[in-house]
Amino acid sequence: MVNLGDVFPDFEAETTQGKIKFHDWVGDKWAVLCSHPADFTPVCTTELGRLNNLIPEFDKRNAKLIALSCDPVESHNAWWKDIIDYSDSGPEPRYPIISDPKRELAVKLGMLDPDEKDKAGLPLTCRAVFIVGPDKKLKLSILYPATTGRNFDEVLRVIDSLQLTATKKVATPVNWETGGECMVLPSVSAEDAAQLFPEMRTEKVPSGKPYLRFTPQPK
Repeated sequence: MVNLGDVFPDFEAETTQGKIKFHDWVGDKWAVLCSHPADFTPVCTTELGRLNNLIPEFDKRNAKLIALSCDPVESHNAWWKDIIDYSDSGPEPRYPIISDPKRELAVKLGMLDPDEKDKAGLPLTCRAVFIVGPDKKLKLSILYPATTGRNFDEVLRVIDSLQLTATKKVATPVNWETGGECMVLPSVSAEDAAQLFPEMRTEKVPSGKPYLRFTPQPK
């Protein structure tokens, strides 16, 4: 299992767009790796179709997308036809799908779902989301059960937050969206906060502690 802040494992894999070495494939961009239990499964089909439609949004954020399923590349390629037809996201796939038939990556990355098995009784991958930064370190991981489809608008929102907070001394509060108020980090002194965030406001609370410090989103 990879922990937040760890360098994400580098690996070689066969994909629908040829063989890749993960760190080289990421390059200087952000990367989102999404695992899927199996090809030709209903929830996965809706997810991959949605992602194919969202590629322009990932491009805006300098982010690349890659999926993973335990089936072979030939199966992935056949599945793409259903995905594109269902989601009207054609004319072609806009990101690669990794083939992991031996579950080697699924085991290395802690993505197996013990409750979901294929016809041979082998465990399938859960619905994992990993966001990796240009420094190749893991910035976020989420695990969903096979029965719950993901909300990829939330993944985009998280990327916006990660990219903002990587360079500015702020955090993003509950339900934050791009352009919304941010919170000044507790590690920023009152003196520095006043200089860095001249429009900062502090919410009064019963404890009297001035820790709820809000500021317009830094540019």
